[in-house]
Amino acid sequence: MSETSSQVATRLLPRWTQPPRDLEARVPGSKSLTNRALILAAVARGRSVLTGALDSDDTRVMRRALDRLGVSVRAADGGSTLTVDGCSGRFPRETAELECGNSGTSLRFLAAMLAAAGRGPYRLDGNPRMRQRPAADLIQALSSLGAFASSELGTGYPPLLIRVEEPGLDGGFAFVKGDVSSQFLSALLMALPLAKGPSSIEVEGDLVSKPYVTMTMKMMEHFGVIISNRDFKRFNIRPSAYTAAHCAIEPDASAASYFWALAAISGGSVRVVGLDDASVQGDVAFVQVLEHMGCRVDRNARGIQVAGGPLRGVDVDMNAISDTVMTLAVVALFAEGPTRIRRVGHIRHKETDRIAALATELRKFGAEAIAHPDGLTILPPSDPAQLVPARVSTYDDHRMAMAFALTSARLEGVIIEDPGCVAKTYPGFWEDFEALRLQAQASRE
Repeated sequence: MSETSSQVATRLLPRWTQPPRDLEARVPGSKSLTNRALILAAVARGRSVLTGALDSDDTRVMRRALDRLGVSVRAADGGSTLTVDGCSGRFPRETAELECGNSGTSLRFLAAMLAAAGRGPYRLDGNPRMRQRPAADLIQALSSLGAFASSELGTGYPPLLIRVEEPGLDGGFAFVKGDVSSQFLSALLMALPLAKGPSSIEVEGDLVSKPYVTMTMKMMEHFGVIISNRDFKRFNIRPSAYTAAHCAIEPDASAASYFWALAAISGGSVRVVGLDDASVQGDVAFVQVLEHMGCRVDRNARGIQVAGGPLRGVDVDMNAISDTVMTLAVVALFAEGPTRIRRVGHIRHKETDRIAALATELRKFGAEAIAHPDGLTILPPSDPAQLVPARVSTYDDHRMAMAFALTSARLEGVIIEDPGCVAKTYPGFWEDFEALRLQAQASRE
């Protein structure tokens, strides 16, 4: 299934000859939950066990960094069970250079936690794209709270330097802009219980991706720390100690979106096992958008099933579920009428400028795509037969690869460049996707 062209690895996708009918998909653990659990377990008192954890490039970045900081993380069951011996709020290694690749959660969470629980100095760097991802707001907030944090190049971007002359942040008051990344706020919230005094964080403007901050607070509570949240505008944190916990990681709702979207595009039905409306992950709300587009959704104790039907375009605010923007954009290719995605301007600062990348790749399939500062509009051809297969550039962005793979449900000859980029969050995606296709084909033979 793989080939190379002009030195770029590609994957040629066969068209699905049969839609999936009443099939079940299982996705790996949540990357967001795994990395939050890892860093909290690392600074907790005692031994924690994480089950259902994700083993991917991003979580390995966090595990390697913790190892370099002297925290023992032992993996079993193919990396899905992690045993972490916490350091009781003080990292053993006094200095370290940490390579974070393009893992935004790792770099941002580690930078804040090192300021609170480190000894220093520390240097955090990443790949070329990470050096284009903003960090100035985090640096400024940490400095306001008593840290010695800076951008090595003076640009407000990585590499970051964290120097700790006296263990622990002072605490106090800081502002965080809400419109760039909720990861800055999550990083501070997790670190500040280890500060020497009480702290308050004020959010300037509207906070993007609020469900991820809720996820952070629920994970902190799981490890024994509760903070005050005033309508996502002001957070008050008292000095507290984290305690070890057993933590069962939920399946990744962002990864689940691809299989729900597959059902929508193909007209079939797929149930993702292990997720329900009680999930702490905001991205389960993606199925509500599919309902508005014409799909049927069944929720029960086993999981959430989506059944496809005639699709219609929608006008939707995806600020709270922005990791599923690419998935919805591909679904919109096969809908009747335009789709407008709003209030996701912050995704221009992700692994790539996702708004620009989506617009470029959607046009290759025959759609009109208009990029806006806060999102995009997708106008598919009036006749779906006018859609054409394309060679998709993925921009070293795992979500571009997985989302555009869904076009093969209806189109023959789609080519995905750099298919290996899915290893960032879902190393087994291609195997799972192909296994489901073969199950669908066998069910009709």
